[in-house]
Amino acid sequence: MAFGRLERTTGPAPMSDINMTPLIDVMLVLLVIFMITAPLMTSSLKLDLPKTDAAQPSDTPSFVSVAIDPQGRLYFGEEALDRSALASRIADAARKNPQTEVQLRADKSVPYGQVAELIGMVQKAGLNRIGFIADPGAATPQQ
Repeated sequence: MAFGRLERTTGPAPMSDINMTPLIDVMLVLLVIFMITAPLMTSSLKLDLPKTDAAQPSDTPSFVSVAIDPQGRLYFGEEALDRSALASRIADAARKNPQTEVQLRADKSVPYGQVAELIGMVQKAGLNRIGFIADPGAATPQQ
């Protein structure tokens, strides 16, 4: 009797590489989501700006954005500040560059007196170039 050796074939070798295709797919989906949502998050401060057909965006290279909302809260950019902190921030901007333009955004329901006080604060800090920001579009007729 001849007993032979039973030959076993070895199975495929285990795969030691990571399959990158699913990881790349997830990365591209996240990239598309961020590309879509990033422009929507540019201004989180919601103001009802006055509308005028003469409002044109400014291409001023050096500017700071100051806003006042209907409750009278003051903002430097998107950051809410009290009056003294806002005055010091504006004074810092004036020391860095006296030609800096202040782009003032005020809700249309804010009384003119509060806007005038804000303009006085800006001028007292040393910045005289003030631009009023409005929504471009046709103005609604007042009755």
